[in-house]
Amino acid sequence: MNIQHKRGRLLTQSLNRFLACSFLDKELLAARLNMTAALGQIVQGLPQSHPHLFASAPVFISREDVKAIQGLVRTVESVVSRPAYRDAVLANAPPIAGFEPGAKGVFFGYDFHMSDSGPRLIEINTNAGGAYLNWVLLEAQKACCEAVEMLMDEPLPHRPLPQLWTRMFQAEAGRAPNHIAIVDVAPREQYLYPEFLLAQAMFEAEGTQVSIVDPAKLKWTGEQLLADGKAVDVVYNRLTDFYFDEPASQALRAAYLSGTVAVTPHPRAHALLADKANLALLSDPMAIAALGASPEEVAILSEIIPPTRLVKAETAESLWAARKGLFFKPRAGFGSRAAYRGDKITTRVWAEILAHDYVAQEIVRPPERRVKAGADGKPLKFDLRAYAYDGEVQLLAARLYDGQTTNFRSAGGGFAPVFISPEPAG
Repeated sequence: MNIQHKRGRLLTQSLNRFLACSFLDKELLAARLNMTAALGQIVQGLPQSHPHLFASAPVFISREDVKAIQGLVRTVESVVSRPAYRDAVLANAPPIAGFEPGAKGVFFGYDFHMSDSGPRLIEINTNAGGAYLNWVLLEAQKACCEAVEMLMDEPLPHRPLPQLWTRMFQAEAGRAPNHIAIVDVAPREQYLYPEFLLAQAMFEAEGTQVSIVDPAKLKWTGEQLLADGKAVDVVYNRLTDFYFDEPASQALRAAYLSGTVAVTPHPRAHALLADKANLALLSDPMAIAALGASPEEVAILSEIIPPTRLVKAETAESLWAARKGLFFKPRAGFGSRAAYRGDKITTRVWAEILAHDYVAQEIVRPPERRVKAGADGKPLKFDLRAYAYDGEVQLLAARLYDGQTTNFRSAGGGFAPVFISPEPAG
């Protein structure tokens, strides 16, 4: 890394640590969210129901780190597309992952911690939430003063994201869909239900009918998948039942395997990208090279993905000894549930880890963002999410939090927009 890149990263770190100004225009945010009557009712109650959904402060990132993130996304999806990789991963996946639906999968989420030497990939999600909310949040930013207006360059070229996402769903279906079902368990009870309404409003503005529905309410006739009694073209899948094993998911499973409905994201995408066991493969230079990755790809993966190992009986002793430098995650986990920092693990928790499928990843400490001016302003941690489709990053967003993992319960925390810090002179 040259001296200019180092200066850029140091400037970014300084902005995140010391620039505590608020960029969020709450009135503008409310106006942009208030697209339909249903959304309007939700928006009015957001301060009470979702007090920590949106952070007031943005996060800054250097231009070189943006390039590194995009390079990592393209590299991962290039490697995943190779037959040798797919054969190796699918051999240990549930049978449903063997079905090739044709769809690529919308809104992959690549999550990073920013280290002193650049971005480090923590995990990949195939049902990453928050994209629509983060687009609206980005549109509701105003500089607190002229002196910091220059700091508000977006990390990606400005694009009309709703239209881009409409075309993305059309590509998944192979045509313009007539009826999209946004599917999640008890959707009205989900924390990100406002996003479902926002997505619905944006689809309907393009002339597409949208149902927001629990999977148990779907019906499979043998020829059509029905939601609200009407045939569905596309399922925007927000379930954490990744392989459609639950009884409530059986109509969706049948429709998916019939090939008549575009389900996105889907079980095959989860097996190939989001199964955390894949991080052990992608972070192993020899293993990934043996599956056909080029030397350049191996170098990118090795630099950005922290070493990750499967927790097995034969590795238990060495992992326990090294636990203080490791983070333990369930292989099929989501939302940081049942994830543990190694230095906090008790012998009881260790026994639970050994009894289930876990991976151990080298800890990359999350960076900090100060969100409140004054001596009592406690900095929050943050991670960075790249929303991607077909190997291209569409949007960058951050999540600010206090504690061990991301939550939406921290004062001053929540989703935050991402801006590029200016390049230092010299």
